Amino acid sequence: MKELNLEKEKISKLLALFSIPCVVSMLINSIYNIVDQIFIGKGVGTLGNGATNVIFPLVIIFNATASLIGNGASANLSLKLGEGKKDEASKSIGQSLVMMVIISIILSLLAYLFLPKLIMLFGCTENVFEYALEYGKIIVLGAPFMIIYSALSNIIRADGSPKYSMMMLVIGAIINIVLDPIFILHFDMGVKGGALATVIGQFVSFAIALFYLKKVKSVKLKKDSLKLDRNVFRILSLGLSSFITQGTILVLFVFMNNMMTRFGALSKFGADIPLSVYGVVSKINSLFISTVLGVSLGAQPIIGYNYGAGNGERVKETLKKILIINFIVGIFFNILFILFPKEIAGFFITKSDPNYELFVEFAVLLCRSFLLVCSLNAMEMTTSIAIQSLGKVKKATAVSFIRQIILLIPISILLAVEFDKGIYGIMYAGLISDAICFVVAIFIFRSEYCKLKDVSNKTEEIVEEESNEVDPSVEKVVTISREYGSGGRYVAKLLAQRLHIPCYDAEIIRQTASESGFTLEYVSSNEESKNQYYENDDRLFVAESKVIKRMAKESCVIVGRCADYVLKDKSNVIKVFLYSDDVAKKKRVTKYYGVKSENAQNEIDKINKARAKHYKYYTNREWKNFDNYDVIINVDKYGVEKTTDILESLVKKS
Repeated sequence: MKELNLEKEKISKLLALFSIPCVVSMLINSIYNIVDQIFIGKGVGTLGNGATNVIFPLVIIFNATASLIGNGASANLSLKLGEGKKDEASKSIGQSLVMMVIISIILSLLAYLFLPKLIMLFGCTENVFEYALEYGKIIVLGAPFMIIYSALSNIIRADGSPKYSMMMLVIGAIINIVLDPIFILHFDMGVKGGALATVIGQFVSFAIALFYLKKVKSVKLKKDSLKLDRNVFRILSLGLSSFITQGTILVLFVFMNNMMTRFGALSKFGADIPLSVYGVVSKINSLFISTVLGVSLGAQPIIGYNYGAGNGERVKETLKKILIINFIVGIFFNILFILFPKEIAGFFITKSDPNYELFVEFAVLLCRSFLLVCSLNAMEMTTSIAIQSLGKVKKATAVSFIRQIILLIPISILLAVEFDKGIYGIMYAGLISDAICFVVAIFIFRSEYCKLKDVSNKTEEIVEEESNEVDPSVEKVVTISREYGSGGRYVAKLLAQRLHIPCYDAEIIRQTASESGFTLEYVSSNEESKNQYYENDDRLFVAESKVIKRMAKESCVIVGRCADYVLKDKSNVIKVFLYSDDVAKKKRVTKYYGVKSENAQNEIDKINKARAKHYKYYTNREWKNFDNYDVIINVDKYGVEKTTDILESLVKKS
């Protein structure tokens, strides 16, 4: 298969190839839940739909757990494969599998034991309680299957088999769709039938996922891979951002369930109908959300690569296209909610149901108030994913929280309680939140969009001119690890000049950004500080390591960035560590770096501690363990010039 060129291929073609699989995968999970709702609604009625809605927070918890382990394991697998450490890559799969089994069983048992209390916490009413208990008991017992296959689907994609992962999900969903009407309608099993159909579908996906473990492509699984050690904490930390995101969804869903039952009970609709309708309409809205997120996530590698390569115009073109696509999708669903709310409600309830009229009336109210301008959410979701693609993960996370947490919850409470609008206040809180969030997202998107014209300039500005004249008689690579303030960077530059070979420092930043898709700003600020909440740092380390290995094919001096470890298997590498005493370091950072004398020691300690943590995280070795290096020199004992003389002599004699 011809390799795609992200810099030159048509954007529309790239979007089709990258986004469609993402959209399909995300839609499958939404359809899974919708099918259950439809048949339970037809077979059981309003209370059955309410039961599935009350149990849904548990499903979110199970999904969050799967993301925590699965995303963490897939990120670690990619990292270790990139480093060429196949044994450690194998451990990523083996250890994550053991964690999946242990954690999923514990969660399942705890959920089963505390199910009555949990469903009340999730907004259950007295009328819905028994249905929720029947449905929930089966769902939580099947939780291990769901968690394990969901987590493994991430690992399977990371192993280079996205089609297998998609097939696994599709087969499980089809089985659920086929069994739902058989169990619920034909055998009259009610909510139990819906839950049983779901668990059987999940079990089949689980079995297909386990079968894949026999034919993993990238590594060979061994018994030793299953032994747990401290590496499990690393795996979990890499999946933490996905877990936190799912946590915010859980908070919002539980909040809305409780608001619906509390204020619905004070209206003509009662507590059960708002709870049930909110659940079914939210599931339909999830089709819109899944499509927009799928399109945006599919565009991530296109945006990131071209931004890192300094091609701002292609980034702009990509952003325009995904915005147009996502707004078209949003407008379609907006029209659907405004013009056809009765028809939507009719899928989930029969006309013979005694609650039919009120169910439909509340569905119309919800669609034409709470979701009246839902298409505007396309702006917020696209902006969040887009700026994440530009490497600004914290800002992207903040944008994604604006509507769900920062706006919707406070506005709902304000209108429902302080302004005494009750259930109607909650309905219009959605409308107001969407409108405000849209305006905020426009400003953020426009700000980042306007910066794209400076991408090429920024790329050029950060490059430091280095000598390209290489002395063919010198076939050595020198790595310089140094304490902050030791003068190590000056020694490295001077040594490179003496040997007529390149000194790679800031050039590593530029090339890493260009080839990885990360922004120059992101690479510069994150390359030597590990933020445990985001997995991008590990991908950054892999990208930087590849750049360093390529540079080391010729004689050069490389400053910092764990280069001594990255090149540890090369015989022509001289690994140097430079240090000096605190007094000398304080004088140097005060004179050359503009640090105030009273702050100098704190700054030195902070930066050296960060370098030590970064080195420890990626190498599992101590930064100041001199056994890791070939040459250790106190720069202040000899001075910069004499230290350079010593190193020059060693390089030429070795």
